[in-house]
Amino acid sequence: MKIPDVAPGGRILALGHYQPAQVVTNDDLTKTMDTNDEWIQSRVGIKERRVAPDSESLEDMATIAGGKALAASGLSPEEIDLVIVATCTLESQIPNASAVVAHRLGIQSPGAFDVNAACAGFCYALGTASAAVRAGSARNVLVIGAEKLSQWVDWTDRSTAVIFADGAGAAVVGPSETPGIGPVVWGSAGDKSEAIIVKDRQNFLHQEGQTVFRWATTALHPVALEACERAGVDPAELTAFVPHQANLRIIEAIARKLGAEKAVIARDIVTAGNTSAASIPLALSRMLERGEVRSGGLALLLGFGAGLTYAGQVVEIP
Repeated sequence: MKIPDVAPGGRILALGHYQPAQVVTNDDLTKTMDTNDEWIQSRVGIKERRVAPDSESLEDMATIAGGKALAASGLSPEEIDLVIVATCTLESQIPNASAVVAHRLGIQSPGAFDVNAACAGFCYALGTASAAVRAGSARNVLVIGAEKLSQWVDWTDRSTAVIFADGAGAAVVGPSETPGIGPVVWGSAGDKSEAIIVKDRQNFLHQEGQTVFRWATTALHPVALEACERAGVDPAELTAFVPHQANLRIIEAIARKLGAEKAVIARDIVTAGNTSAASIPLALSRMLERGEVRSGGLALLLGFGAGLTYAGQVVEIP
């Protein structure tokens, strides 16, 4: 058996993101449910979110975000040999989004599969992509987190409708002489699987908010610290902390326990809402675009959500 030449490590070459044009403010939501701007901001920290129209599919958003990341990487479609889409909101499970998106981007005959780890999905997919590059199974990988949560939410239910939104974020992962993606720390708490659930297509997303809040604010900071430890990085060295954009209070609670005093904390949820698997790449791409973080800095990514699943890793910002 001949083992192919493998890369010492993988790194993120470029990022891209996409949000639908329609902005839904908290005041807009007061027209369909008993809520107000102060109530929403005090509980989840969101001022506005983006919602895709019926005519815009999850695959549409994933294609745009993926295309931006691919263009920014300087690679041609022919140089991508694996596409992974992290999502939990496909309208139909067959065909998978990854094969559709790859075809639309002109990527010929890549490996293509979807990952459903809900809000931790992008971190799961990124860890898988990095492992594939290091093992020689792929040279360059396009990783996309994309969600259209608006079609799975009851827009008269203030416990969910004020939180969730639509969007996509993407990264191109390639080989590197020095690792730019640290070991992924991942796991699950299946005993709490009923905390976030869609029973079937005849039902909307249901979330036990307090259960998720208590779990996230107590169980996840050790995961974040372990991801730093496995990467050989002290939290004080971090340029950015980019957790899943679930709830501003959760984000700030984990950040305080992490002790990364110099890190810019992603608070993309304020204007983007909770976009599940899209939230981490969407937030990091927007932070880089706005100049809030620098290329070459170290960012800790931490995804968590339905399953309950969690995953995190330290990455070098492209």
